[in-house]
Amino acid sequence: MSEQPLSGTAPVDPPFFHEASGTVRFWVLIDSHPMGASISRDILRYRFRPGAQGDDPMEIFAQYADQLEAAVRRRVAQGSIEPVMLREFDLPRG
Repeated sequence: MSEQPLSGTAPVDPPFFHEASGTVRFWVLIDSHPMGASISRDILRYRFRPGAQGDDPMEIFAQYADQLEAAVRRRVAQGSIEPVMLREFDLPRG
């Protein structure tokens, strides 16, 4: 699976869990450009499922994908460059 952003109008690769870094890696289309982003398994669990053990990070990502994509868009609007690594304080409070 490609970890490089795609060019042109090609579809964006699906999100995936990168075991070595412990992150979910995903892309968000911003002005027709796929912007690479990631979020750690620990932040997903801490932010969205506190106290849970063994939750699948891809399941959590899928449930909150809209919020995560919105956080990437906010970071890019504030000047972040690729790849955008989401942090706990980038995410809205529940």
